[in-house]
Amino acid sequence: MHYPVLTIVVPCYNEEEVFQSTAAQLTSVMETLISDKLISEESKLLFVDDGSKDNTWKLIEQESENNEFVKGLKLAHNAGHQNALLAGLATASKLSDCVISIDADLQDDVNVIHSFVEKYWQGYDIVYGVRNDRSTDTFFKRNTAVGYYRFMNKIGISLVPNHADFRLMSKRALEELLKYKETNIFLRGIIPLIGFPATEVAYARKERMAGESKYPLKKMIAFALDGITSFSIAPIRLVTAVGFLAFFISLLAGAYSLIVKLLDHSVTGWSSLMMSVWLIGGLQLIGIGIIGEYVGKIFKEVKKRPVYAIETDLYTPSSAGQQSYNSFNNPPVTEEW
Repeated sequence: MHYPVLTIVVPCYNEEEVFQSTAAQLTSVMETLISDKLISEESKLLFVDDGSKDNTWKLIEQESENNEFVKGLKLAHNAGHQNALLAGLATASKLSDCVISIDADLQDDVNVIHSFVEKYWQGYDIVYGVRNDRSTDTFFKRNTAVGYYRFMNKIGISLVPNHADFRLMSKRALEELLKYKETNIFLRGIIPLIGFPATEVAYARKERMAGESKYPLKKMIAFALDGITSFSIAPIRLVTAVGFLAFFISLLAGAYSLIVKLLDHSVTGWSSLMMSVWLIGGLQLIGIGIIGEYVGKIFKEVKKRPVYAIETDLYTPSSAGQQSYNSFNNPPVTEEW
């Protein structure tokens, strides 16, 4: 009987404090899945080093020599979480029947990986890990997350609520994902567009084992804006609507000024004039900024630069040669194990 080859892709950036524990826990999961005859013995753990500045890559290399499951992929520079994840998915897709992605801090529950694989056996191509409890989040983060999902839904972007990047994808789902040639990648929005049979598995998110979050408030805001501007032109339409509203208000203000003039009422109007100038000026700058976001994305897309470069590949068999360069737009062709 053929058992599916599973690769668990783990993006890493300065994760030396948690790496050993993460590798040990995921190795245990692999051994359990193999003993339960759910996956092949050829299954692997692929740690993707996203240009870490600490000893993360050295630890990955050492572990790969002592642990048959562990393989590594080192990017030449920090490409960002989504691009590092994409590099791992693209590399793993050629040698795997299914791939699971999970963050290195293991706040996502590794125990539900077993359920992921069971869902795969049931015929699902995509299995989303969905949080059923946000009690570990701060009040601000919890409520802004809920508001974000509602806003995205209202502007027509279908996201899986309370889902990050903890998911399983089959080989054919990965192949469809790699057909998307976008430089500004937003995986949480693209994957639901694939349309293959999908399901959800609920789990409780844990506290981070050690180290610091790689998504502080500034990065979270940037990530949220990327998601909105990558999938919807609603912000531009909002600017247009605000422009029409401002024009309508100006007509009313003009009519009021004319009536006051005809009635010979003396009105200084300095304060209202200054407020109007600042208000319209502010609206114009906001509008230019929003449109600029879209122009910037177009600028990045038309250049078609590779979104990542692979410096060292410990995953691909040596017979296939060293992968010194790679990009999402041109994924490598590799040999089977």
